Amino acid sequence: MMTHPEHLRDGDADKLHRLRERDPELGWLTLYIRRFAAMMTGCHGDRLEEWITDVERDSLAPLAGFARNLRRDFDAVRNGLSLPHSSGAVEGNINRLKMLKRQMFGRASLDLLRKRVLLTR
Repeated sequence: MMTHPEHLRDGDADKLHRLRERDPELGWLTLYIRRFAAMMTGCHGDRLEEWITDVERDSLAPLAGFARNLRRDFDAVRNGLSLPHSSGAVEGNINRLKMLKRQMFGRASLDLLRKRVLLTR
């Protein structure tokens, strides 16, 4: 369900199709996931309100909960789906630093941690 339909192998596409036929909720879930993925990859934040409304009307409770949480910070989510800017590089560096800190926890001083951070670039 998370893979773009064009990137699925034939066998996997057939399995997904059969599963979707057996369970209508799985079919709807797949449709909603694909619509959300299209918003993310195509910078279509203008479609977010419609997507949230459709999901909230449906009977898929976990997905409706996700949609309600998106509505809480609607402007930020819409902008994140619309604008080409990304904080990915910053988040990547933060994750790298946290990983190094966890690896060094209780084993070395701040000086050694500083040297390791500087040398792992």
